[in-house]
Amino acid sequence: MSSTGTTRRHVLDNPAMASLTGPHARFAERRGRVLRYPVDVTPWLALPDEPDAGDWADLAALAGPGTEVPLLGFRGRVPDDWEITFQIEGVQLVDDGLAAAPDPEAVRLGPADVPEMLDLVARTRPGPFLPRTIELGRYLGIRRDGALVAMVGERLHPPGWTEISAVCTDPVVRGQGLASRLILAVADGIRERGETPFLHTGAQNSGAIRLYESLGFRLRRRTAFLAARAPERLADERAAVPVV
Repeated sequence: MSSTGTTRRHVLDNPAMASLTGPHARFAERRGRVLRYPVDVTPWLALPDEPDAGDWADLAALAGPGTEVPLLGFRGRVPDDWEITFQIEGVQLVDDGLAAAPDPEAVRLGPADVPEMLDLVARTRPGPFLPRTIELGRYLGIRRDGALVAMVGERLHPPGWTEISAVCTDPVVRGQGLASRLILAVADGIRERGETPFLHTGAQNSGAIRLYESLGFRLRRRTAFLAARAPERLADERAAVPVV
């Protein structure tokens, strides 16, 4: 507890805000207290810890009236004039003893590899990966017969932390441990910078959670992944209702 009696929030409690006001500030698009990444980089956006009616109005104006807005990691209260269109429970896991190490087969992926990366993502659906997502950090891949068959990279970057993301493996080579090797290789690069790896996944994704825990991640907190549609017209007053 702080001297004022309030709980001190951890930087990972609002990782998008910590990223966009910290190491990823160069990406930030802002309206009032609301920040977001460019829409071709990543869907993550940052609301204040306790957004008020003005913040929701700014978000609607930033996104556009009637636009569906991803509220990744948000567990607060959504105004009743916003329509919740998608919601699943998620988890946040942090490094708790990863055996991080370089991988001799891993290659650094760059802008020229993006078409192949987008194709691999389309076939494996690890989560959002967009044309400019590669700008967020270091991405490593494994090729077989010249084709990209596995990749892992970095996304959110709160101070002192880096999120591991886009973990995907072509179905034809699953079961060979390629994703595990790439996770540990990406984690090694994060550790080399003096930072700590973390990641997110769906709470129902039990197979992935078991894999991550076997590598040395531990559950830090439960979170939520949801999307909501902004109102077509902004009301003067908004009554907040809880997400259930």
